[in-house]
Amino acid sequence: MKTTTVEEVKARLDAGEQLYLLDVREPHEHAEFNIGGTLLPLGKIQTMQVDDIEDLKDKEVLVYCRSGNRSGQACLILEQLGFANVSNVVGGMLDWQGKFAR
Repeated sequence: MKTTTVEEVKARLDAGEQLYLLDVREPHEHAEFNIGGTLLPLGKIQTMQVDDIEDLKDKEVLVYCRSGNRSGQACLILEQLGFANVSNVVGGMLDWQGKFAR
């Protein structure tokens, strides 16, 4: 599984790069704070309900959650489902908010 840091994601977003961000937290977490990712809770990925992101199978997908744990699990499952280029955003939104949301 590939990983990326919140600093790398922020730099790419700031540079105007088109990124495919996937938020695997729960809806209430997404509503409180998010960086623009598509919401698809880990539970849906675990039950293979990934139709909403099927068109991203050949694209780079950056997966994030609160701390990096759920997104790591999601990356492993997505790889098994044929997603070729997924990366776990290490540290998740806790790290992001600690570094950028001041």
